[in-house]
Amino acid sequence: MTVSSHPAAAEAVAANTILGHPRGLLILFLTEMWERFSFYGMRGLLILYLTQHFLFSDEYSNVLFGAYIALVYVMTIIGGTLADHYLGSRKAVTFGAILLVFGHLGMAFEGEGSRQIMSYGGSDYVLKLDGRGGDANQMLLTASGAESRISFTAGGGIMQVANPAAVDLPASIDRAEFSVRVEADEFYQNVMYLSLALIIAGVGFLKANISTIVGSLYALGDARRDSGFTFFYMGINLGAFLSSMLCGYFGITYGWKYGFGLAGIGMVCGLTIFLRYQDWLEGRAEPPEPERLRAKVLGPINVESACYLAGLGIVALSMMIVMNANLVHEGYVGLLGIVILVGMVGYTFLRLAGEERDRMLAGLYFILAQIPFWALFEQAGASLNLFTDRLVDRNLLGFNVPAPMFQALNAFFIVTFAPLMAWLWVALDKRRLNPSAPVKFALAVFMAGLGFLTLVGGIKLAGAGMTSMYFIFLIYWVHTIGELMLSPVGLSAVTKLAPARAVGMTMGAWFLYSGLGNYLAGVIAAMTGAETIGGQLTDTAAAKATYVVVYTQVGYIAMGVALVMLLISPLIRKLMHGIR
Repeated sequence: MTVSSHPAAAEAVAANTILGHPRGLLILFLTEMWERFSFYGMRGLLILYLTQHFLFSDEYSNVLFGAYIALVYVMTIIGGTLADHYLGSRKAVTFGAILLVFGHLGMAFEGEGSRQIMSYGGSDYVLKLDGRGGDANQMLLTASGAESRISFTAGGGIMQVANPAAVDLPASIDRAEFSVRVEADEFYQNVMYLSLALIIAGVGFLKANISTIVGSLYALGDARRDSGFTFFYMGINLGAFLSSMLCGYFGITYGWKYGFGLAGIGMVCGLTIFLRYQDWLEGRAEPPEPERLRAKVLGPINVESACYLAGLGIVALSMMIVMNANLVHEGYVGLLGIVILVGMVGYTFLRLAGEERDRMLAGLYFILAQIPFWALFEQAGASLNLFTDRLVDRNLLGFNVPAPMFQALNAFFIVTFAPLMAWLWVALDKRRLNPSAPVKFALAVFMAGLGFLTLVGGIKLAGAGMTSMYFIFLIYWVHTIGELMLSPVGLSAVTKLAPARAVGMTMGAWFLYSGLGNYLAGVIAAMTGAETIGGQLTDTAAAKATYVVVYTQVGYIAMGVALVMLLISPLIRKLMHGIR
């Protein structure tokens, strides 16, 4: 007798489903939505927080940002491995969510921030902003309690003092006549570094494993599986959209702590939901061998405790790296990528043969080919965020839109255009015109370059004025279309091309090289750095010129790489041996 033919059984199944899906999917949807809410809310504010609150240089801030985003991806390998072999996904997600709560709430402890001191004529003056983001009024000079607005001439060479008598200064001061230094707020800087490290470790334990739980809700061959993941994916983008809007607005309008605090509250909501309704998962995602977790490793430390201690070790390592991001930048990341690549190529040629070897080589191609895309796409949180804040006319119907809110565009465009793209591939496939995966990758990298060239066109069109915000809308749209050609296609291709015994390793490599692409994004963003005093540009013309040069170069390089990828796509398709 089938379940559906038995009324009591049918009622039991219906009671455990929501909209035809296992009710556990709703819990995972909400948990991931709030996790992404916290992550993207903090991400949108971070680069502005570094440059305006702690007064880090553009170069250092961008490298630090790139290191942070890279580590978020890389540490998913460790979190996923510990969950697969020991903890199980449920315990790993719970531990990751707890780390995230502490990390995001820690970001809300901002302190007074660093101070920038100007020395002129034997006296010191404090330079500061009276707000946050690009809408902050011009810097103020304070000496013995007196204040005056200041500004810089178009060329950045002369400081203009609005009320010179109040601060006993000349009305104009040549930039060469004064020096500036930063007095760091070291305690709260370290609080920030620790908070970032907690977030890195938390995402490492949560991100990959919560997706694993989604898969465990469905039996192999269950027709609801794809739509379940689609529903889950919508939660990711809903969280990203809401956080960019809300955290970005509150953080810039009312204070950093409000934006970061709101992100932290979001993560508390996600953790609470996950803990309260774990029984809805119906025993899925439990440890593979529960009794093994109780086995002693060292003294009173058992396997489960050792896994959590490893998580704290990730926190310590990550904190050390982000605190020394400028040093790590000096070649070590590239060396790591080369070592991992050599190991995977060695595995491919020594352990595989025939079609398996060919397909694995194709998989390695996709893993590497994503790097140029993410290196440009992830400018969104770094250099593009600073550009939007400082050099874009953000006035929309009389409201100056805070720069972090523009990052909601990516999530909005994904939700809007993902169904259309999915329909397009099906329609083209029926006509045998659907591009192969290697061609889609080439198109995605081309779109990444094209997006920056369109923005360069907008900068040049604006001349000496501010760039129109519609070019920001345009670059996000172009990049999102590229993302839809690369991210889901690449993940699907890699899982199909890798032999079953190496899928975990291959997916780990995918996330690792995604991380390396994000780190390269920080390096590229650092090239756009401009001089700031008190957290604001001193020479907007020079800054715009730098953006034009860097964005033009990376745009053309990406398009050139895309052309090479297009030319070799038939070879990659041949290596795939019919896998689509």
